[in-house]
Formats: sequence, structure tokens, C-alpha cells
Amino acid sequence: MKSYYITDTGKVRTHNEDSVMIVKNLTGEYLMVVADGMGGHKAGEIASSIVVNGLTDKFKTLESIGEKQEAVNWIRKNVSDLNESIFKYTDEFPESKGMGTTLVLSVITENYILFANVGDSSGFVMKKKVLYKVTKDHTLVNLLVETGELTPEEAENHPRKNVLMRALGANNPIDVDIFDVDTECDAILLCSDGLTNMLTKDQIEKVLNSELTTEEKIVKLIRKSNLRGGTDNVSIAYLEKESGEVR
Repeated sequence: MKSYYITDTGKVRTHNEDSVMIVKNLTGEYLMVVADGMGGHKAGEIASSIVVNGLTDKFKTLESIGEKQEAVNWIRKNVSDLNESIFKYTDEFPESKGMGTTLVLSVITENYILFANVGDSSGFVMKKKVLYKVTKDHTLVNLLVETGELTPEEAENHPRKNVLMRALGANNPIDVDIFDVDTECDAILLCSDGLTNMLTKDQIEKVLNSELTTEEKIVKLIRKSNLRGGTDNVSIAYLEKESGEVR
């Protein structure tokens, strides 16, 4: 496996509220996490770091995350606990009230791959050079598309495109969507909406299919996002299987 993660402030924002990390536990299983904080005045970056640091600190000390259902339970419990931690923080520091964060994660083991998300950060798999989105955005416009009130084309430029229906720090209890993904994939991409709002799936796919190294691909995606406006913080976590590895 080759992996790389990066976060960038972008061209418009004055500070970065995203957090991103990839870690391995004691048996070499992977956890990838991206969180896009909100709330301003540095509160958003506190919320995203509470979630990313909380999850990765717990994961990397595990011998193994266990069988699939154990992993699902681990995700649900820890996301719930960290959601509580955000609410406790805002109780202690009232000036941070209103802070929250999205979350997208992936657990990669020898026998299964799981994705989980809250909000509008995205998870994708690459399979035979085609990029497939796994997660579903918890946004107002996505809800309107699903109910037939908006077309996907109308949703693209809708003025309330970024209104979230679900986020850690905003909903308690928190409901996290979990997806069981086919292990027969070649790569996994997690990102904040700072990437998907700037580049189309086809544009992202083209870079990931290039002959660049893992790191060069991700750096190029950041650069292209910034060249197209860089209106938001951009965070990417990427993991790809090396040739010869078991699919």
C-alpha cells in the first residue's frame, strides 16, 4: 500500500479548519480520516481536530479492529463519543458555540473495507481506472434531489448548496452512515468538499490515473483546485494498492 494525505488552506480562507490523517494499527490495518470543520474563529479546526485526533489515537493502539461487525460498532461508538466531546467543549467555551465538523473515514483490513460519513466530505473508490463515489452528502440540496424537487444540474449551482443537514457538533445523538465496500478496488480517496466543489469527478479521475507518484497525484489535485479558485480549505487522504498486491 502507498498512502499520502495533505491539507491546504486554499486561496480565499485565512485559516484552515480541516483535519486529515492516515494511520495504521498494530497489525497494519488502516484508518483514513478527513474532517471539515465549521464555526470560524478557529472553532472549526478545534472540532475537526477533536474528531480526527480522537479516532486516530484510539485506532493506532488497537491490535486489530476485529471482524466487520466489531469495526462497525467501533466506528459508531467512537463517533458518538467524539460528538459528545464537541458538545462538552462548547459548554466549557461558550465562544465556540456553533462549531461542528463533517467526517468521512475508511477502515481497510485484509478482509473488508468500510466507509463512514457525516456531512458532505466524500469517499471514493478507484476500480479499473474508474472513480466511484461511495458516500452520500447530508446536504439540503442532496435531500431535495433525492425527493425529486431539484435536478442534479439545478443542485450544482444552488445558493444553499452547502447547507448541511447533519454534522458532528450539530446533531445529538449523531447518525453516521456506514458503507461496506468491495475489497476488489485499486485505491481509496477521501476528501473535503474544497476539492469536489472545484474539480469534477472526471478531472479528479484523470489525475489519479496519471503516471505520477502517489504524493505527486495528491499535490497536483490541490494545485488544480487552487488554480480553479481555491475557495475553501482542501484536504485529501489517498491510499492505493501497489502492483502485485492481493486485490
